[in-house]
Amino acid sequence: MSRGDLAAPTPKRLGSFRPSLALAADPVVTPPSRDDGHAPSSLLGLGLDCGAIIRSTQVVSALAAVILSAGCAPPGRPVAGAPEGIPDQVTDFAVLFRTNCAGCHGAEGRGGAALALADPVYLAIADESVLTAAIRSGVAGSLMPAFGQSAGGLLTDDQVTALVRGMRSRWARPDALRGATAPPYGAQGPGDAARGAQVFQTFCAGCHGQGGQGSPKASAITNGAFLSLISNQGLRTTVIVGRPELGAPDWRGNVPGRPMTSAEIGDVVAWLVAQRPHPLHLQGSR
Repeated sequence: MSRGDLAAPTPKRLGSFRPSLALAADPVVTPPSRDDGHAPSSLLGLGLDCGAIIRSTQVVSALAAVILSAGCAPPGRPVAGAPEGIPDQVTDFAVLFRTNCAGCHGAEGRGGAALALADPVYLAIADESVLTAAIRSGVAGSLMPAFGQSAGGLLTDDQVTALVRGMRSRWARPDALRGATAPPYGAQGPGDAARGAQVFQTFCAGCHGQGGQGSPKASAITNGAFLSLISNQGLRTTVIVGRPELGAPDWRGNVPGRPMTSAEIGDVVAWLVAQRPHPLHLQGSR
């Protein structure tokens, strides 16, 4: 080996090499030289132009200032209208309902994915104990979660009470039933699914279609997904109070002059429950 072979390689000018993880086809760009023959300012010899980095940082800072001046609060800063004070000490009904209930039950309780709570007929059959238990402990077999701290939620007993009393004081009406006697909120015993099929034909099929498969007037109510997301009590409650926000009548309005009896409601609920798919059927084959 000659002495020339051992000579150190001529160093490349600073900035002539940039590591790249790109594909081989990607060009590796060498930053241009300055007029004085020196390479531009760089970091760790990787060809990073400090001036460009500083300019980019200034642009980002300017954009952030514009965004903040437009009213976007940085993380951790309370937004306008946020409840003041310690969260578990807030007992204002409007604040509690908006932050815990309106997402499903709609603004002002007018209904949404879940039934309307601002329904005087519903409040006529669901007394204070029913509402308290549902908010505090949730409703098994449905999407209604437990909100009470005693059941793993975030609301104190005082906050649950504030919600219940607020709903009743704002939306309950003493004349909601117009002299009628409503069926009891809870079932008095198991219904008969065979009889329920005939009850459905008499009171429900006119809107919900044969076999509950839906019609231009109303949606399908034997849909497996729907029945898997609503409890037996939820079905009974819906049959009794209807969904006024959707145009569905209560137990008095399905057949003119022929309100449903509690037994008939129990039977049609039993028939609907019988249409509910088994959990294994929902999973399908894998």
